[in-house]
Amino acid sequence: MVRVTTTNRREVLRAGAGLVTGGALAAGCGSGQAAPATTPADASTPLSPPDASVSGRPAATARTAPAPRAYPGQPAQITHGPRTRPQVALTFHGQGDPALAHSLLSTAEKRGARLTVLAVGTWLDEHPDVARRILDGGHDLGNHTQRHVSVNAMSQASARKEITDCADRLRRLTGSIGTWFRPSRAPTASPLVAGLARAAGYPHVLSYDVDSLDYTRPGAAAVTRKVLADVTNGSVVSLHFGYPDTVAALPDVLHELDRRGLRAVTTTELLS
Repeated sequence: MVRVTTTNRREVLRAGAGLVTGGALAAGCGSGQAAPATTPADASTPLSPPDASVSGRPAATARTAPAPRAYPGQPAQITHGPRTRPQVALTFHGQGDPALAHSLLSTAEKRGARLTVLAVGTWLDEHPDVARRILDGGHDLGNHTQRHVSVNAMSQASARKEITDCADRLRRLTGSIGTWFRPSRAPTASPLVAGLARAAGYPHVLSYDVDSLDYTRPGAAAVTRKVLADVTNGSVVSLHFGYPDTVAALPDVLHELDRRGLRAVTTTELLS
């Protein structure tokens, strides 16, 4: 068996797909230029099995991550949870400096909060350990496409590849394709992308009803004000890894949520 290394994967991705760096998130998920379309993928190609050499854990002891599930009564594209329970989901688009990601995860855990992370596939290739770190902290982990491009603007074959390539990374690292899918550079998925996500194994697309606008770098106080002005029972909040403003804002956000009696839970818990 040939051992796959992070360096090997990075070289292949740079040569064939045009690696998206952490700085690409500066445009946020609602704007930006799409990268060139990738070679069409065969929809019948199965996802690879978990790869212990990538995750760094022996196959016999690796813990399989939760798989996606359907939520009866919920729409195909979920924007919020029940308005009758004092819970909210803080969801993070996963890319950027992993040190900031670790800081956000640790801050949440110290305050009893759990997050939902929608990871970019190239980020997982660069930092494969972060997938297990997210799951070991009790957080949700999902798919935010392979290269963080404008997936709604892509051809069917290229959009399918964006979804399945990231799903493949997640499965190799954790044994699961992740619990959620969120399209990149758009708050909602087009009908085509929603159908492709469903075919890849994601019964729902995870959208949101509160946009923190943290990717515009408005400062920590502005991020805090925006979230707290819009959040309510059942809200799904869009945030990003990779921005110091978000790291600085999170303690105040969590403090005020707690003062209002709102618990920050995973999206899975929010909808269960």
